[in-house]
Amino acid sequence: MKRNHFLKLCIASSTSLAFPITIYTGNMKTTGPNIKGFKVSSGEGRLHGHITLKGVNANVLDLKISGNDTNGSLAIFEQTSRSQGKGTPLHVHYFQDEIFYVLEGNYFFKVGNDEFTLSGGDSIFLPKKVPHAWTQLSETGRMLVTFQPAGKMEDFFLTVAALDHEPTNEEMAKFFIDHDMEIVGPTLKYERK
Repeated sequence: MKRNHFLKLCIASSTSLAFPITIYTGNMKTTGPNIKGFKVSSGEGRLHGHITLKGVNANVLDLKISGNDTNGSLAIFEQTSRSQGKGTPLHVHYFQDEIFYVLEGNYFFKVGNDEFTLSGGDSIFLPKKVPHAWTQLSETGRMLVTFQPAGKMEDFFLTVAALDHEPTNEEMAKFFIDHDMEIVGPTLKYERK
């Protein structure tokens, strides 16, 4: 039996099965430029060391997985929160979903019209195009932050950290726009109910 005829027969037969048959053709690609795994140690950033933010808060970000590692598929940061009572303004990501996983501390999130209080072990999904914000309730905290796709977030954080001054509200609004986000409301305030 010729190879092409055999493959056609396999594909035709697979349509009647409860699961698909995958045929390896020898031209598989990796998802990004890295073809090897790598480790990023606790308390370290992969490419930039500690990224200390300016503007909305003074938290520190350690890049764990860069968008360059994943061909833009995702980026993961570990955030060490040092700004009790501060967080982000209400904003929208136009092209990315965002996921927070709280490692330590307590946070208050607003996603659309819904409000959530998170503590260690909790996670939250923030869909693209839905206004959201968060604020830090505890004195300190740590979260893993995932952006999918990676978009321009790594560049956004590096841009803000490189400033030699605290940015004005107008500057921050421009930085958001330049990185495919938009501020659509004030910084989130937590009010006990």
